Amino acid sequence: MRQLVVGLLAHVDAGKTTIAEAMLYRSGAVRTLGFVDHGDSHMDVDEMERRRGITIFSTQARLEHSGALLMLMDAPGHVDFSAEAERTIAAMDLAVLVVAANEGVRGHTRTMWRLLRKNSVPTVVFVNKCDLDVPERAELLGELQERLDERCEDAADAESLALADDGALEEYVETGALGADTLRSLVLGCKTFPCLFGSARNLADVGALLDLLAALAPERSWPEEFGARVYKVGRDAKGARLAWIKVTGGELRAKESVRCTRRAGSSWTEKADQLRLYVGDRYEVVGSVPAGQVCAAAGLDAVRPGDVLGAEPLGGEPTLAPVLSYRVLPGEHDVRVVHQALNELADEDPLLGVRWDERLGELRVQLMGAMQQDVVREELARRDGLDVDFELGGVLYKETLSEPVVGVGHFEPLRHYAEVHLLLEPTERGAGVSFGSMCPLDDLDRNWQRLILTNAAEREHVGVLAGFPLADVRITLLGGRAHAKHTEGGDFRQATYRAIRQALMQARERSVCMLLEPWYRFELDVPAEKIGRALADLQRMGAQFGVPSTVGERARLDGTVPVSEVRDYPLEVSAYTGGEGIMHLAPCGYEPCHDAERVIEEVAYEPETDLSHTPDSVFCSHGAGYTVKWNEVPERAHVHPDERRRTPWRSAEEV
Repeated sequence: MRQLVVGLLAHVDAGKTTIAEAMLYRSGAVRTLGFVDHGDSHMDVDEMERRRGITIFSTQARLEHSGALLMLMDAPGHVDFSAEAERTIAAMDLAVLVVAANEGVRGHTRTMWRLLRKNSVPTVVFVNKCDLDVPERAELLGELQERLDERCEDAADAESLALADDGALEEYVETGALGADTLRSLVLGCKTFPCLFGSARNLADVGALLDLLAALAPERSWPEEFGARVYKVGRDAKGARLAWIKVTGGELRAKESVRCTRRAGSSWTEKADQLRLYVGDRYEVVGSVPAGQVCAAAGLDAVRPGDVLGAEPLGGEPTLAPVLSYRVLPGEHDVRVVHQALNELADEDPLLGVRWDERLGELRVQLMGAMQQDVVREELARRDGLDVDFELGGVLYKETLSEPVVGVGHFEPLRHYAEVHLLLEPTERGAGVSFGSMCPLDDLDRNWQRLILTNAAEREHVGVLAGFPLADVRITLLGGRAHAKHTEGGDFRQATYRAIRQALMQARERSVCMLLEPWYRFELDVPAEKIGRALADLQRMGAQFGVPSTVGERARLDGTVPVSEVRDYPLEVSAYTGGEGIMHLAPCGYEPCHDAERVIEEVAYEPETDLSHTPDSVFCSHGAGYTVKWNEVPERAHVHPDERRRTPWRSAEEV
């Protein structure tokens, strides 16, 4: 059977879940039509979702229509849960982007569009709520073409769709129509984006949407070798841990061991005890799941979102991640109990970034905003009976390099020995930290090389300017040495940590360390007479923007602005416009900090006193170990890797 994993994405309140309910009802997958505002929708299965009337966690369903199996994924629409939506995108074959006709293309809609384009996900646009008093279809389509992509075309206009490709246009001229294969090629190749206009509540054009999706479902051949991607981890109504998986090759079988791999480089083996196919909160247990389908697996207790199974290649770093740090206020609870409970939540959402700050004696988490804050608070109360609160702690800065630097780490107390040489190089923004090797196997055995790279990836490394996490750096093993008798695994861990830190200290001395700060992409819409005030405020914040556009009595401005400068400005916009202005914000990555000197001075971080990240090494003389300061380590090193003997770069997975 032809099949398609279809993701539903939208800004909050666009009617995305209502469309999912209508599709399930029209296809016969459910007998009753559920409504979000009635609290009886099949897709919003969590009690918090039904109470708040929004999607917080991605939900799955299956339906058959016109000979095609459509697997629906209803992703969160609120900006605070956009990281969950981004993870869900990785499992989609095609997306339906929902736009409310009465609101048009909003800021978060454009954020979702950018993610879909970044991941090359074919997209169909459904303009919902057309039963209300809204602009004409031509005007709505014009906004989609202007605000999203000029390739957005009316799905009912075959001629406009055909203009996307010379061959398709020739076929249309000859026959007056587009064949199913041609239409499928245009849409799945992202050459055009069909747009439908209807009302999910009234079931208007929902049948046309189903017909189009069924027509787009391909007969696809998948790799024979097993591969899969984990895009979500959650719990069922009884508290059982579930891993949500998209199978990308071969077949996932229950009770069969599979190799699991994490971006950090670690690999292990686990077994899925049970496989489930869900429709909302109802599921069917199956013995196997073929390639191209999604399922929930019980028993994979160590996997996290972003991990891969079998032969599936690892994905990149997430684009949407929290940029604000919050202090956890444990109240009357033991902070260790709260820490453990938060770690369990972070096991399902690694971007929570739960961290105990030794220097400040504080428990911290990373959150997208007030809504996610409320959800985490409720989850802690529901699962663990904990009543905690959060306090904004500041912006999440990062550190990187502007030039390559080589570091050396040596660890040789009595009866221990390891030496490691690492190259740290800057990479493109948003690339995260990657690991590899250029060390010849003749110089260091493969097992030792793998151990060093695993050691390098197993912890979060911090910079030496202000102690913020290291980012956008590639760490490459150049060389090292083990002792046939005295080297143990932990010795290389110590040498590796010290080599990274020693490299960073050298970079600091050469002034090639760089502080990065998060930026928001903003869209500001205000009455035209208030644009002068808005421009003055944005210039004061150090924002970057173009020329404002004016439509009637409204002015619109797009650009980027440092997160540290925005704070509560969206509320200020509402105040000085009498509630008529609105500012949409979305994380758009990290750039060099606009006031780095001030931040570094305020933090007053002393890297050499941070004993948990020491740059110094330990050597041995006359049967006793002694400490050597970081700046003296290179001249004391036992190994001097020859640059001419370096092998081609290999990733940690290839070593």
